[in-house]
Amino acid sequence: MSPAEKVVAGIDLGGTAINYTFLDERGQFLIDGLFEHPARSVDGPAVCLAQIADGLSLAATKAGVPLSKLVAAGLDTPGPASAAGVLSRRGSTNFVHPEWAGFDIRAALEDRLGMPVTYLNDGNAAALWGHVSLFGSENEATSISAIIGTGLGGGVITGGRVVTGRNGFGGELGHVLIPYGEIPGIDGLVPTCNCGRTGDLESLCSLTAIRLSLLPHFLARHPGHPLADVADIAEAAKQVRGLATRGDAMCREIFRVQARALGLFFDEMINVFDPDALVVGGGALEADKTFRDWFLAEIRAGMPVAREEQADLPLHVIPGGDTAGSRGAALDAARLVRERAM
Repeated sequence: MSPAEKVVAGIDLGGTAINYTFLDERGQFLIDGLFEHPARSVDGPAVCLAQIADGLSLAATKAGVPLSKLVAAGLDTPGPASAAGVLSRRGSTNFVHPEWAGFDIRAALEDRLGMPVTYLNDGNAAALWGHVSLFGSENEATSISAIIGTGLGGGVITGGRVVTGRNGFGGELGHVLIPYGEIPGIDGLVPTCNCGRTGDLESLCSLTAIRLSLLPHFLARHPGHPLADVADIAEAAKQVRGLATRGDAMCREIFRVQARALGLFFDEMINVFDPDALVVGGGALEADKTFRDWFLAEIRAGMPVAREEQADLPLHVIPGGDTAGSRGAALDAARLVRERAM
């Protein structure tokens, strides 16, 4: 139990699960690891918001935090949504119930909980945690984060704040176009993203990219590979990382392509922001150290020769794995509390 009098909550809302954490005014997180509760987002806003509130109460009991100490909450969700937390009218993969279209989830949760609520998309939240874990909450540093998952999330953090832009689309790094023709081993591949672009980062560096483009491309070159016998390409795509970590040559080539794509992307970001650090996270990095070190080395190998002043730019892995979103959301709520106290 924290002796602090003020505590903020971090709420990471996914399609099937909600993850919670708490951050006290000393800067201490009060839950180690994951504390999850079913999301039920497919049942619409009313049911899902009730689930969030119920899970928050359970998480508070787990952390030994009286709800009376909570002064704010940070929420993150998958997009697309505005910077203010209004979900897209076109819907999204996780929020398929028709009542989610155009729904102001931040304001609705604020009303439900009776406290101020901040909002970030899940990639920005994870990026904020990655940044603060390196530089602390009060800093003038700039970091660029790329988080590999079903899609490619991430964020640009400067001075401890998330760059969201006019409509909330700042830091949509997965949709930055890269010169993918420079990546060896993918001659003839035309990587198309769900957003409609050809050759953006997500079209090559995501689980969706493995399923739609990379695995079919490499299986055509390796028809005798065991994954060719898996009837469901989506299931086969989920097995690629495990095989790659065990040294499977074809699966390593798939991850080499993803790492080289990240290298080209980070080079573009260096020339735009001249950042203090590059940060990468997500499923590809949730592996053993040997594979993680190999993957990071391949990212660097994919970057064109840097200026002398940028040659020592550090490349970090986001710590905490699946807790990154809730921690970033909590940090954003803590920022709001600090600013209101000034």
